[in-house]
Amino acid sequence: MLDNLIDLIKQHAGEAIINNPAIPNNQNEAAVAEAGNSIVSGLKDMVSQGKIQDVLSLLQSQGSNVASHPAVQNISGNFVQTLMDKFGLGQSQATGIAGGLIPNVIQNLVHKTNDPNDSSFNIEGILSHLASGQQGGLQGLLGTLNQGAAGGIMDKLKGLFGNV
Repeated sequence: MLDNLIDLIKQHAGEAIINNPAIPNNQNEAAVAEAGNSIVSGLKDMVSQGKIQDVLSLLQSQGSNVASHPAVQNISGNFVQTLMDKFGLGQSQATGIAGGLIPNVIQNLVHKTNDPNDSSFNIEGILSHLASGQQGGLQGLLGTLNQGAAGGIMDKLKGLFGNV
């Protein structure tokens, strides 16, 4: 999943990173990798905090503007901090880069996840990757979804996981 995400980021990194004089050319790959790490770690943090429904709502938000989703705002904020800490950028530069890149990448991730003709991303693979390292892994994650008021989400996911 991370390789596909990095490829997706590279497709959208033109103005934000590659052609941006604030990031030296020899740092472009590192900045792209940090964007990927920010997205994955932000989603993993949500899963570890029990906010799987928020992750699913993001991944299933076809056609909506993901920039206003709390997960995207959190991921962008973390990426801003990373750009400031690791690349020495000022807050306005880092905010511009994150704001121009993270929502676009996540919007395309959502689109690809929901496109039956595109197998580069799928909800099962994303959730499996995000649950790796979590107690119980994907099995535990699905158990969490079965508890409480999450039945509606399980109905939507029915059939995606087979016999997990």
